[in-house]
Amino acid sequence: MRAILIAAAVGLAVTLLGTPLAIRAFRLWGWGQRIREDGPHTHLEKMGTPTMGGVVIVAALLLSYVVTRFVLGTITAAGISVLLATVGLGALGFVDDFIKVRRRRSLGLSKTAKIVGQGLVAIAFALVAVRLADASTQLSFARETGLDLDALFFAWAFVILAASSNSVNLTDGLDGLASGSSILVFSAYVFIAFWQFRHTCVAGPPAACYPVELNDALDLAVIAGGAAGAVAGFLWWNAAPARIFMGDTGALALGGLMGALAIMTQTELLLIVLGGLFVIETTSVILQVISFRGFGKRIFRMSPIHHHFELAGWPEFTVIVRFWIVAGITVALGLGLFYYDFIARGGLG
Repeated sequence: MRAILIAAAVGLAVTLLGTPLAIRAFRLWGWGQRIREDGPHTHLEKMGTPTMGGVVIVAALLLSYVVTRFVLGTITAAGISVLLATVGLGALGFVDDFIKVRRRRSLGLSKTAKIVGQGLVAIAFALVAVRLADASTQLSFARETGLDLDALFFAWAFVILAASSNSVNLTDGLDGLASGSSILVFSAYVFIAFWQFRHTCVAGPPAACYPVELNDALDLAVIAGGAAGAVAGFLWWNAAPARIFMGDTGALALGGLMGALAIMTQTELLLIVLGGLFVIETTSVILQVISFRGFGKRIFRMSPIHHHFELAGWPEFTVIVRFWIVAGITVALGLGLFYYDFIARGGLG
């Protein structure tokens, strides 16, 4: 537990104190946000706000991990695989953001380039996870389901990482919406990983135990704690009215981290519940595209759905807070399902 608290504290301190320095530097370098022309008119005032704040988040996460693990514990392949996915997708997002800044437009990498980049990161993550960290290739919900994906695991890893990173990216459209919601999900993974650490099958307990390595589970809890702290510190500056945005750099990195944690903690399908808000946002975009291309009509005034409520007259801050509430409810439901699975198998807490 001490390692998790230290990781969270380091992550919080780095972003809380380092983000103002990034804001000044990014303004000097001209790294300003580009705004969708078809978006709400109230967003035009955000044009030029420093972006790529995800660089600070990723740096804080890495520093929190290094400090914690070198001082208090051993670095594991499981932890490295998760950080690889985070940094890899963060780098992809950075390239996308940089293109937007240099070309002064709201479009960066092409869809094909993003998919290829996400695919390469997913393959690298899966290789390290399976061959070095001995990650399970079984489909999982709150734990392994018994269905072994075997070689299809690599494709499944791509689906999870691409879906999670893109969903956070779609949600990142209002000040603090994605970062505040992400804190809740990472906090949930602190609980999940630490719970698995406390209830491993090392000593041969009953069916409620988790077949994970002690060091691996603790390492994942440390990373989740560091991420929660880092994003919390960033939210201080990203909350409305935002002084900096995380950009694709942060959104893809955080989404990738969620997906990687889900795979390594064997809670892949549970992530759909824990990240329920991100699923809602992504589903709204999918439904909008299907409806408009198939029937020539829009279901929402604008997608993702947070823009629909803005155009319906809700103040931006109201949308943000209410969506945070939704995120909190889905996280609570996900944790409830995780704990119910443990109790149903004879666990006593």
